Amino acid sequence: MPSVPLAIAKGRFRRSFLGYRPRDVDDVIASRDAALEAVGEKLAEAQSRIGAQGVELTERAEELQRQSEGIAEMERVAARLAERVILRERELRGVRQELARVRADGEESIRSLARLATQLDDVRRQASGQATRIRLRALRDAAELSERLAELAKQPGGAGERLMDSLQEAIRRISGDEDGAEERAGTNGHDAVLEIPQEVNGHREREPGRLFAGLVELDIGPLSDFSQLVGFEDAANGIDATSEISVKRFTEGRATLAMRLKHPVELLRELEERAPFEFVVRDTRKGRVVLDVDGD
Repeated sequence: MPSVPLAIAKGRFRRSFLGYRPRDVDDVIASRDAALEAVGEKLAEAQSRIGAQGVELTERAEELQRQSEGIAEMERVAARLAERVILRERELRGVRQELARVRADGEESIRSLARLATQLDDVRRQASGQATRIRLRALRDAAELSERLAELAKQPGGAGERLMDSLQEAIRRISGDEDGAEERAGTNGHDAVLEIPQEVNGHREREPGRLFAGLVELDIGPLSDFSQLVGFEDAANGIDATSEISVKRFTEGRATLAMRLKHPVELLRELEERAPFEFVVRDTRKGRVVLDVDGD
């Protein structure tokens, strides 16, 4: 910007003969125009900057608007998720309570079953002991009665025969009652065998069956198919004295079973009565019973 004399800048011009000096006036006007032009340029510059800033501010405002809308949408989604979480938490709380009740009921049922199993084991042991005592007492009574019958048979005359007939009739009645009692007590009714001498009744003497107890191994065959083995296993498992039975092997038609007996029992007689087929006893030594199936 051109410099202006101080006096002129303050609005005072030097006078000439006919007024102010034109040169001074022109200089002032040129200075003013230059200043106005500079101010205009600065204003244009400022307006340009303001326009650029306005565009940038507009863009930023739009970006902020989009961000605000995104934040609002996220807040709505978060609110819906929070509601779902609360509902699920309530449902889970109810499920946990239900599971706790079911678990408590199950534990109580298990305790009740354990108590019942203990009671059943006690009853089973008592019944087994009672059956063993009944069986041994019946065997002793049968042996004593056999001895007395033998002595009576040696007496002369028909008195001994008549007495023998009455004793045998009484024995049949008693044995029928005892069979029912032993069956109720858990025995099979064949353990107490009355041995009557052959010279007393004129018939063949009945041999008492051999008693088996503990672990017994059964070898049976030949079996035509697996169904025969299953039928025989079911028959052996139906014996009251059987506490455990398992098939150890089954090859070439012959099967080996392991039986565990809780108390002495006439195993062969029980198997003869229960087995779905006939068999012949080949060997009964050393805790092993060998049975041959009759093919006829």
